[in-house]
Amino acid sequence: SFSSDEVIRKRLLIDGDGAGDDRRINLLVKSFIKWCNSGSQEEGYVQYQRMLSTLSQCEFSMGKTLLVYDMNLREMENYEKIYKDIENSIAAAHEKISECKKQILQAKRIRKNRQGKEQYLQLEALGKELQHLSHIKENVEDKLELRRKQFHVLLSTIHELQQTLENDEKLSEAEESQETQMETETKQ
Repeated sequence: SFSSDEVIRKRLLIDGDGAGDDRRINLLVKSFIKWCNSGSQEEGYVQYQRMLSTLSQCEFSMGKTLLVYDMNLREMENYEKIYKDIENSIAAAHEKISECKKQILQAKRIRKNRQGKEQYLQLEALGKELQHLSHIKENVEDKLELRRKQFHVLLSTIHELQQTLENDEKLSEAEESQETQMETETKQ
């Protein structure tokens, strides 16, 4: 069974925001090579337009990835703020509970009058509120953990795309160098 990291990585690489980038880069390299080897001005212009189109697609895809990344960053900051607010609420609830316990002890000393019972009910309500806040805190922690994993996968994917681009550039340079050397040898 796949871990959630692997599932997210596969979605990004196969059918998510990163889909088609390798194909576009390969298409760009092929168009560039055809442009370099184009016989007529018309053919060269067609290849040039294809390269511009592919570059636009790559830029759009990269821009989309960066927008998603920025959106996730803002969402992460929002979750952090919610998490801190909940922690503060829980701390305040603990203080209220502590105060209520003191009031309950005082009420027991004066033989559990009506006011003491009301404070006991208030303590029960605060206990339920504390339990509810704890559940919310757990949910936010789970979401934060998921976002951290998603960021890790997103950054890994961006790094892999950059590595692929660098490798393609090196391969393209090596092929061009080899073609140049073969043309030189053929002329001799």
